[in-house]
Amino acid sequence: MIIELAHLAIAAVALVGGYGWTKSFVGRRLRFVDAVHTRPAPWVAGVAAALVAAPVTLLPLVTGVAAVALGVGVGLGVKAAQHDRLLPPGD
Repeated sequence: MIIELAHLAIAAVALVGGYGWTKSFVGRRLRFVDAVHTRPAPWVAGVAAALVAAPVTLLPLVTGVAAVALGVGVGLGVKAAQHDRLLPPGD
């Protein structure tokens, strides 16, 4: 029971952390890079993050769910940063 709760907590931290860090990074550093603001960019970033995180699943408490959660968080963070750029100033 405790192990499953730890797996869930690690996946939640990966999801929220991936979202927050990526949204901030894309908004600050990549705001003028046109490739980040294309339609497939969130998908590409999410899949890449999940694949990069996959070897970490060899650790005892990190599961594949955490790697997928990180990928989802990164993809959602890119999408949110894209949306922020499209809003007119002052909104």
